[in-house]
Amino acid sequence: MRNSPNRIVAVIFGAVYLLVGLLGFAVTGGVGFVATEGGLVLGLFEVNPLANVVHLLIGAAFLIGGIVSAAAAKAVNGTVGATYLLLGIVGFFIADTAANILALNTADHFLHLASAILLLGVALGTERSGRVATA
Repeated sequence: MRNSPNRIVAVIFGAVYLLVGLLGFAVTGGVGFVATEGGLVLGLFEVNPLANVVHLLIGAAFLIGGIVSAAAAKAVNGTVGATYLLLGIVGFFIADTAANILALNTADHFLHLASAILLLGVALGTERSGRVATA
């Protein structure tokens, strides 16, 4: 199962999240660690240093899951997907409050929701058991 959809998605997401985490540090100089506003990655997605660290940790989890096994990749994809679904929804309500410790903006909310759909779709729709029920 080296080429399982979950492993492929996990490795790609892992590489992207590690890159985003590193790029984030280039735009968050002078930004407080948990500031509610931050610098823009790609001119669109707002980040602060805490968000950068979170992106690095998530990227590492994706890469480790993708390298270890299809089951590990599926677990990471499903867990992060479910978390992003929640964050995508809650983000709209906390954006202009002190609870916005990740400096989320509207672009982030929609990206989290889109990522959640893709991650949950792969995690829930692939790597199913080949067992067939018999009567």
